[in-house]
Amino acid sequence: MDIKIIGAGLGGLAASCLLAHNGHDVTILEKNSSPGGKINQLSAQGFRFDTGPSLLTMPFILEKLFEYCDTEINNFLDIQPVDPICRYFYPNGLQFDCYQDSCLNTAQIQQFAPDDVHAYKQFITYAEKLFERTKDAFLYNPLYGLSDLDDLNFIDFFKIDAFRTVADRIDKQFESEELQQFFKRFTTYNGSSPYKAPATLNVIPYVELSLGGYYLDGGMYSLIKALTSLAESKGVRIQYDTEITKINTADKRITGVTDIAGNFHKADIVVSNSDASETYLDLVNKDDISLLKRKKVTNVEPSCSGFVLMLGIDKIYNALSHHNIFFSEDYKREFRQIFEDKVMPEDPTIYIANTSHTNSDHAPEGGSNLFILVNAPYLNDNVDWSSEKNWCKEQIIRKLQEHGLTDLRDHIQYSNTITPKDFYHKYRSNKGSIYGTSSNGKLAAFMRPKNKSRSVEGLYLVGGSTHPGGGIPLVTLSAFHAVELINRFEK
Repeated sequence: MDIKIIGAGLGGLAASCLLAHNGHDVTILEKNSSPGGKINQLSAQGFRFDTGPSLLTMPFILEKLFEYCDTEINNFLDIQPVDPICRYFYPNGLQFDCYQDSCLNTAQIQQFAPDDVHAYKQFITYAEKLFERTKDAFLYNPLYGLSDLDDLNFIDFFKIDAFRTVADRIDKQFESEELQQFFKRFTTYNGSSPYKAPATLNVIPYVELSLGGYYLDGGMYSLIKALTSLAESKGVRIQYDTEITKINTADKRITGVTDIAGNFHKADIVVSNSDASETYLDLVNKDDISLLKRKKVTNVEPSCSGFVLMLGIDKIYNALSHHNIFFSEDYKREFRQIFEDKVMPEDPTIYIANTSHTNSDHAPEGGSNLFILVNAPYLNDNVDWSSEKNWCKEQIIRKLQEHGLTDLRDHIQYSNTITPKDFYHKYRSNKGSIYGTSSNGKLAAFMRPKNKSRSVEGLYLVGGSTHPGGGIPLVTLSAFHAVELINRFEK
């Protein structure tokens, strides 16, 4: 079949490899001049930055993709464990290095929260059970039709702790405020609030702490280079600088797509790696979508966005590891400002990816490349990013200096920013969100847009805004689900 894929992000590239391997004629139409979507890179003045995801989990999902295409992942990527996975800095001066080795973690917890050592072990066991109960029912399942429910264990499914929040479960488990804050942060991996998202998302710390955190030697953009190479080796054509403005149909069946220059691209099937909200509200003809569907898509709460500050500095701070978190004083207030007040938090939690710690060639000798991210509200009228970004930059630098990065401002050789407005204009993500839809509701994580449209025949969707969610492993799974549904419905 003639398949057109909108977007050369991770979901689009992964789907193209699978579909081309299955014998389809596949063309990717990409709005920008390079592939990758939100997984991208920037190089300037000898500094190199990954501008998207910085940690890889569940690498076996990627291994499955390459195996499906009859090749070895090791021929394309060098996957390395990160140890410690992340270094945490607390406002009270405590430093906690989180390792995959639970003994190293419990030894530290014994020092700062001895009464919670047993609670920590219990929580990891609880999170593992959540993973076992959700992986087949949710992660590895397209959840499209009744046949997808045949083999599910519904007793397990109703034990996924969906009726209380992440914060409620964690606060009940731990006495230590440091451990409470530590475990609440994992909800931000899919752009949600621990005070609103269901406790089901406590599965995320198990994935990182027990299955491990990894890095791709040379940078995370290596994954995009590898998938682009794999796709092209399978005969996939990638056409850049081609923004799609319309999905064409006849009798609610795909006929092709039209680009911004007015060119029509015929297709039997369209796979959209564009944001699901963008796909349904802006690309699909209004007559092809019911008013109820349009209203539902319009009312979906986006995930949070982020403000990114990239600093190239002429100094190495020995306190920094590869991944670093500087926690805020009042976590609950921070998330209230992001999701309820929809303003930038006055005291944000700061994440720093310092890949020059692992790849010294990512910065000039004696220097560091600091990719700094703070959570931000999705685009709304409360934040004017033309003025806010300078305030955010100064706040971040000031706070980092207060927390031990002495004289940081004096060592800056290069700086750049990415705002929610930039995320929207470059990637057309829903209101500038990073992770698609939020999971701020009991079943929100299970209600993401499906990988096959029920409104338009021949339209399939992949990416972080679709089932099963954001992040490298889940986006890759979205491609598997879309291909499975294409095999099921397209004869």
